Amino acid sequence: MKIQLTIIGLGQIGSSFGLALGEQEKLVKRVGFDIVPATASRARKIGAVDETVTYLSKAVNKSDVIVMAIPVDQVREMMEIVTSEMKPGAVLMDTAPIKAKIADWVAELLPQECEYVGLTPAIAPQYLLSDEIGIDAAHPDMFQDGLIAISTPPGTDSSAIKLAADLVRLVGASPLFADLMEMDGLMTATHAVPQIIGAALLNATVDQPGWREARKMAGRAYAEVTGPIVHFGDPGSLTSIALLNRENILRVLDGVIASLQILREDINREDAEMLTERLERAQKGRERWWKERQEGDWAAEGRPKIEKSSAASSIFGDMLRFGGKPRGDDER
Repeated sequence: MKIQLTIIGLGQIGSSFGLALGEQEKLVKRVGFDIVPATASRARKIGAVDETVTYLSKAVNKSDVIVMAIPVDQVREMMEIVTSEMKPGAVLMDTAPIKAKIADWVAELLPQECEYVGLTPAIAPQYLLSDEIGIDAAHPDMFQDGLIAISTPPGTDSSAIKLAADLVRLVGASPLFADLMEMDGLMTATHAVPQIIGAALLNATVDQPGWREARKMAGRAYAEVTGPIVHFGDPGSLTSIALLNRENILRVLDGVIASLQILREDINREDAEMLTERLERAQKGRERWWKERQEGDWAAEGRPKIEKSSAASSIFGDMLRFGGKPRGDDER
């Protein structure tokens, strides 16, 4: 018996998730939905899903696991639709870069007999500098040997957490268990604020005095700093992330502004020694992080890498028990 997994949103993350499960056709039926019909058709063509649906209810009410891989500004509305159709025992997951606010919505909307688990994937290092976006950026090894964080509200059924951990292993990654608020803080510094910094530089330069000539000379440094505002989708999603995660965003932005102010003072004082020291420290920090990210030796930190085959051998018995039928009150 197969379990049905429905992926809502077939861009980079959703389609990569489906592609990574492509070897499990005997155990899982992958159903896909995207608000852009051409994207859904493309996902089916590249093998990210086994079938697509036009109407969500046709998939959701039969699904054991539902993964929402959509922009943050679409999550609340989509959750309202999905939770009204979920069958008892089903598990809702999402891949959004904020978790605490989504957990609030879950508490309001999710049926009592269902569960929610938040996923936060880290993409493979070979794709970190790719210019591809959307479904064009989807790859079956997108999460291979990396980490996918698992965050859950208090009281989440342990079987749902194990199910999520097994799915993480099945797509080639290792689970990293993290508190909802902790995850929001981490993603603020590494996901949202870099995009805001890129937007700030663009607004400070594009169409400003001198831009007519500067645009002809802007090179790699400018492209890399401003790139995130394009790579991560519609500005509406970043706006939602910033406002829904306001305290963390302001905290990290204050830190960045303070750091810029320090560099500005070094330049203003013509303090070459201090400026060089700060820039060298930043450069070494970046080199160290890049090396660690490329190597991905997280096993050395106590997180063993687990092959897909070993995960597949035990995962679906628990998934069928948990997601395939309602549980009695004594199992909750």
